[in-house]
Amino acid sequence: MERILRIVLDSIIEGIIIVDKEARVVYVNKNAQRLLGLPSDIVGKKVDEVVKNTRLHIVVRTGLPEIDQVQHTENAVIITSRIPIRDENGNIIGAVAVFRDITSLRKLAEEITNLKEIEAQLKAIIDSTNDAISVADENGIVRLVNKAYTKITGYSPEEVVGKPATVDIAEGESIHMLIAKIRQPIYNARLKVGPAKKDVIVNATPLFVKGVFKGSVAVVHDVSEILKLNNELEEVKRLIRHMRAQYTFDDIIGESRLIQIAKEQAKKVAQTPATVLLRGESGTGKELFAHAIHNSSPRKNKPFVSVNCAAIPETILEAELFGYEGGSFTGALQEGKRGLVEEADGGTLFLDEVGKLPLSLQPKLLRFIESKEFVPVGGRSVKKVDVRIIAATNLDLEKMMRNGDFLPDLYFRLNVFPIYLPSLKDRKEDIPKIAIHIVKKLNQQYGRMVEGISPAVIKYIVSKHWSGNVRELENFIGRVMINMGPEERYIEPKHIPEFSTEKPEIGEPENRQDKIGPLKDMVEEYERQIIINALKQSGGDKMKAAKMLDISVRTLYYKMERYGIEE
Repeated sequence: MERILRIVLDSIIEGIIIVDKEARVVYVNKNAQRLLGLPSDIVGKKVDEVVKNTRLHIVVRTGLPEIDQVQHTENAVIITSRIPIRDENGNIIGAVAVFRDITSLRKLAEEITNLKEIEAQLKAIIDSTNDAISVADENGIVRLVNKAYTKITGYSPEEVVGKPATVDIAEGESIHMLIAKIRQPIYNARLKVGPAKKDVIVNATPLFVKGVFKGSVAVVHDVSEILKLNNELEEVKRLIRHMRAQYTFDDIIGESRLIQIAKEQAKKVAQTPATVLLRGESGTGKELFAHAIHNSSPRKNKPFVSVNCAAIPETILEAELFGYEGGSFTGALQEGKRGLVEEADGGTLFLDEVGKLPLSLQPKLLRFIESKEFVPVGGRSVKKVDVRIIAATNLDLEKMMRNGDFLPDLYFRLNVFPIYLPSLKDRKEDIPKIAIHIVKKLNQQYGRMVEGISPAVIKYIVSKHWSGNVRELENFIGRVMINMGPEERYIEPKHIPEFSTEKPEIGEPENRQDKIGPLKDMVEEYERQIIINALKQSGGDKMKAAKMLDISVRTLYYKMERYGIEE
């Protein structure tokens, strides 16, 4: 039995030394001799005389175990446990030392520590660059993004890391996924990313480690501002917006029953050429629905022309809509000009604020809707176009019709397929998702990295009445984000001055010396109050209110939209 025991002890990888109560060596196995460089004739000798730095004799004397002690030898680093041996009565009759070589383990731990330090340095370097960088593995799963990436896309690392590289793509094919297939570099790829569909150019290369494909790294350049300036160069010369429809039904946020009904109605009518009348309060998303209907229709690759009937002076609205022949009036171009109706040929004409269309122009619009034919101002020849009409209003057209302010025949031609868009007060359950979507959108516009909204603030904004609906909510969140520190990541109650006390109802401007805040905010609030009072005094007449304020009607509409003022 003793022979078997010795064979077993000699076979294990640990070194073992056993001493008696006099601290004399009674057994040493082969691994102990190898690790400590001991001769084979130490049995029977005092352990402290034959083993350097041993503490077995101390353990025999004190009876105290010493567990997992690191010890350096000439050739290795070992970890030792020294345990006293007691008889059945608890008397110390010896001690045993069990130890193992941890030199290789220690080197591995040091290498891991060094790798972590290198990883942290690389991440700091990547975060310091202004170019957005994303890294994906061989399966196209995102593994790393930097701060600049969040600024461009609006997505935080938590929202994309560990997910397929398609997660941030609004339009186009994921470059990471493509490289995972072809394993070749791709340069100057054009994509749209994030909720705001920013235009970007992507350069990406595959990563190979010892000849094995391990993933890809992409550098994303934001070119949306340059494209926006180019696209708007011609638009700023006009009082309308002539654009390509930007949004789809996926951009309409909300799961409430009312918004789902509106979306389903819009999706059905989009497949037909029927005229659509979008109705709802200011800021409920009428223009968003117009874009989505056009993009879901057979006309999606044709022009989408939007005109605000209230923003263009009555004197030139007819010429803007239907065009004019050269020299037909003072200031007209000699070669004449195509109108918006003709520019929309084959596509969609969006008549926003159609309730503000001058009564004098309504008969001509009615004739056009009925026949799809028109005569330019100053012209004689009839032109025919194929245009789908989408109109929008927040006014009571039925009341206007009874009062003689809107032609009944035009009303019936526009009201072929009415869609009512609910206000935020009727779909409060959608407000949290809408607010988060706005934060992501404004992250891109403002170059911020706000990651979310605290539950207390969510509860606050759900409880408020947003008379300007989504537009007013977006203005509110925009002001809050501007006032946040650049490193702050969550909108908290402290960022909202009126969080603890609701603002009083807006009335006459007054010198409120008891409420002092940032000068910019106070000036804007004062301006908002003045505009509201001017609209009240003018009975809602925008032309009269603009004249009272000595500003243009267009400026008045801009400020009303900016401050979320209902009409």
